[in-house]
Amino acid sequence: MSTTPAFTGVIPPVVTPRTTEGALDLPGLEAVVEHLVGGGMHGLFPLGSSGETPYLTNAERTQVLACVSSATAGRVPLLVGANEQTTARVIEEARKVAAGGADAVVITTPYYAIFDAAEVKRHFRAVAAAVDLPVFAYDIPVRTHFKLAPELLAELAHEGTLAGVKDSSGNDIAFRQLRLLTRELPGFAMFSGHEVICDAAMLSGADGLVPGLANVDPAGYRRLYDAAVSGNWETAVKEQDRLAELFRIVEVPDASRVSPGAGGLGAFKTALVQLGVIGANTMSQPMESLNAAEAARIGEILSTAGLL
Repeated sequence: MSTTPAFTGVIPPVVTPRTTEGALDLPGLEAVVEHLVGGGMHGLFPLGSSGETPYLTNAERTQVLACVSSATAGRVPLLVGANEQTTARVIEEARKVAAGGADAVVITTPYYAIFDAAEVKRHFRAVAAAVDLPVFAYDIPVRTHFKLAPELLAELAHEGTLAGVKDSSGNDIAFRQLRLLTRELPGFAMFSGHEVICDAAMLSGADGLVPGLANVDPAGYRRLYDAAVSGNWETAVKEQDRLAELFRIVEVPDASRVSPGAGGLGAFKTALVQLGVIGANTMSQPMESLNAAEAARIGEILSTAGLL
C-alpha cells in the first residue's frame, strides 16, 4: 500500500437496477446501497461501467447519483464516474457530480476522439483544474482503446493532478510498475478492478479493490481485504478462491443470445434478484436480460458459494 491515501478499501461499482418495464428502479438502488454498506464496503463507486452509465440519459445519471447520495447519507465516501467523449464534456459532467455529492471523480481518457499521450495529459490536467475534488484516472482500455502507461500516470501523480487510479486494464505488470513509481508518493491511491486476483493485487501494493462482483458478495470482499491488510494471506487466498468460483456466474449467459457486456452485468443483477435485493434483472436497452434458465443456474452457484 502507498503512504496514507485518503481512499482505501473495497469500493464497488454500483449496479443500476431497472424495473421490468425498463424504468430506473430507485427503491431497488436504495436496497443495493444498503446491501453494500451493510456488507462493510469502505465506499461506493456510482456511475461506473457496472452501473451501465453509457446507457443512462443525463436525467437518469442525475437521478442515480441523487439516490445513491441520499441512501448513503455520508456513511461512506462516493467516488463518482464522470465520463464523456471529450475534455469539455467531462468537465461539465465532473462539475455535475461534484454538486451532486461526489467526494472524488473518476474519469477515463477521451473516447471516440483520436488523441495521443500529450492530449491525455492535458485532458486530466484540465479536469483537475476545473473541479475542487480529487481526480482518479480510470484505466479501462477495453472501453477507451487507450492504455494509460505507468510513466504517464506517475507523472500526473507526482505533479498532483491525480489522487489515484482505478485500474481495470488487466495488465498486472503495468500495475506493479506504477506501484513502484508511486510507492513513496504521499496520498496516491491505487485500486484494482479485478474480481479473481484481488489477493495478488493487494500483495502487489494495491490500496483497495473495485470489483463488480462485490455487488453480489460485499462481505466476502471485505473479509478478503481485511485478511490481506493484516497479512493473513492464507485466509485471503481461501476467500479469493471462493469468490473466483462465485465469479463463474458471468459464464452462465448464453453467448449466442447475450453480449459479453450484458452477460457479466446481467449475471450480477440476476444474482441480486436471487438474493432478494432487487426485483428485476432488466438491462438497459439494447442489452438482453438473462432468462429463467440462466437465473436458475446462477442460483445454484450462489448456493454453492454459501450465499443462499
